[in-house]
Amino acid sequence: MRKTVIQEWTPEWAVQYSQMAEILQRMFAEELVRIHHIGSTSIPPIGYAKPIIDILIEVRNLENVSLLNEAMLAAGFEPKGENGIPGRRYFAKGREQRTHHVHVFEAGHAAIAALLEFKAYMMNHPQEAAEYGQLKLKLMKQFPESVHLYQDGKQAMLNSLVQKASIWAAEQRKNR
Repeated sequence: MRKTVIQEWTPEWAVQYSQMAEILQRMFAEELVRIHHIGSTSIPPIGYAKPIIDILIEVRNLENVSLLNEAMLAAGFEPKGENGIPGRRYFAKGREQRTHHVHVFEAGHAAIAALLEFKAYMMNHPQEAAEYGQLKLKLMKQFPESVHLYQDGKQAMLNSLVQKASIWAAEQRKNR
């Protein structure tokens, strides 16, 4: 079972994202629409995160992503299919010592907007981001031996923040 590891936010995570993004851009060249750094490692105001770089890739045709499975394996990523989210292709790098998660969706998928809205909301609401970071830290101390219990413990707050982010993003679009 993977252990819960939370670290203080560091700008090194942006460097790690950039390095991996270059590799993935070349790999996904024909299918790539956009690539984004997402998750807590991309949001300094959270203050704490698992040291796993989450990358969101938007592609033209999701069906063609399976053609990249061998290249992803060669780069150290394990293809995991949808892994519980319809319309996604998910890849994890590092088994017990995860370093990267790659989430691939076809351009226009609703999950893309939700992930990017969450990031924008947290960047624009640093107090709430910091509270979320403190919860992560507390849960790591409470459940150091179980990443699953850690995840379960933060789910209610995460759901609330995602809902707030969606409402906030809709208001931002309305005010443009």
